[in-house]
Amino acid sequence: MEETIAEGRIPVGGLKRVIGRKVLVLFVIGDILGAGIYALVGQVAGKVGGAIWVPFLAAFVLASLTATAYAELVGKYPKAAGAALYTNRAFRIPFLTFMVAFAVMMSGITSASTVARAFGGRYLAEFVTLPVLVGALGFLAIVTLVNLAGISESVKVNVVLTIIEAFGLLVIIAIGAWALLQGDGDPGRALEFHSSDGVFLGVMGGTALAFYALLGFEDSVNLAEEAKDPQRDFPRALFGGLAVTALIYLAVSFTATMLVDTRTLEQSTGPLLEVVKVAGVPFPPKLFALIALLAVGNTALINMIMASRLVYGMAREGIIPPVFGVVHARRATPWPAILFTVAIAVVLVSTGDIGGLADTTVLLLLLVFALVNVCVLVLRREKVEHAHFRAPTWMPALGAVVCLVLASPLTGRDAAVYARAGILLAVGVVLWFLNHLVSRRRARA
Repeated sequence: MEETIAEGRIPVGGLKRVIGRKVLVLFVIGDILGAGIYALVGQVAGKVGGAIWVPFLAAFVLASLTATAYAELVGKYPKAAGAALYTNRAFRIPFLTFMVAFAVMMSGITSASTVARAFGGRYLAEFVTLPVLVGALGFLAIVTLVNLAGISESVKVNVVLTIIEAFGLLVIIAIGAWALLQGDGDPGRALEFHSSDGVFLGVMGGTALAFYALLGFEDSVNLAEEAKDPQRDFPRALFGGLAVTALIYLAVSFTATMLVDTRTLEQSTGPLLEVVKVAGVPFPPKLFALIALLAVGNTALINMIMASRLVYGMAREGIIPPVFGVVHARRATPWPAILFTVAIAVVLVSTGDIGGLADTTVLLLLLVFALVNVCVLVLRREKVEHAHFRAPTWMPALGAVVCLVLASPLTGRDAAVYARAGILLAVGVVLWFLNHLVSRRRARA
């Protein structure tokens, strides 16, 4: 894998460049929209009070800084390898490249664990009363079965669920518009800050958490190799997709805080369901709960597919023990990799809550984002013959600083989050050195 990534090589014949700008925009939007907004509005409210939209707006502005780095790097190296490719080209350190790929993989598992906890909470309670942990573990079992069924079946399910989750958010926006026209709710609550740490630190903590709801835009770099004109189309699709999702999230968060008091939002694991229940529109709460459950399921499915395939790919390239590269004889799915990733998810779901798991996801990816921002500056020494987007130098430089600040304890992040992230990364270190020892013994034999 190191050699393949380092040289940016692709299989003979390559991938077909068939994806246009419109499809890229839709992919970016679909990748960002997901369970984060369904589950974390209340958690963000707990950080800042009624002004929920402020952390979401700040998160989008700050994410745009890192987006400029991705836009430049995709233009220079339109390959489907993402952060691992950029890290290897910039530093040529195989272990560092592996740890970046492993951090991305672990962020997928922590993200899936976050939404599993959300699934087992308020939304599921509309249909059946179960302990949150029981509901979450049952949910992981279903996601695992779909993943084991095969990638074709998984992708088909994903397309349907993406449409459903987008519809659910449009329902919330329509409720907000109706409420404003009727003079309902309390719009003034959107300007209220209630944070025990003060406004600045409260917004920082809320922004760090709100990042979870927009993670996914970086996944679109994996389509660079199949885009018709990545140098021109990718930057426009990336920034256009971010802008559209920013407007949707701002409208949803404003509606939530306008119609539901902050304390109710903070204590609910299904905050948007609270919006539907107090709205004066005849939209069945059970139907919205079902939409939310499907949205949560979609996010978890995407995350677990990505994580298991990364484990499989690393095993096939000889970076981690080869047992994780085994595939099912009939279904052609990497079942040891799937079981490994779901085992980690089970431990995380059993030991963490929604806020802590979401924060762990954000922490892991903030570290990756910081490195990507540095990579784009280091790789300025490499010139390419074709024209491509070039980020203003100050944007990735500021992006790196911002990511490190948001990853720091200044945000009020619990020590348990750092401990959890450290343990997860330590698993990668163990796998790396275990495989290294096995390879050395085989070489001597």
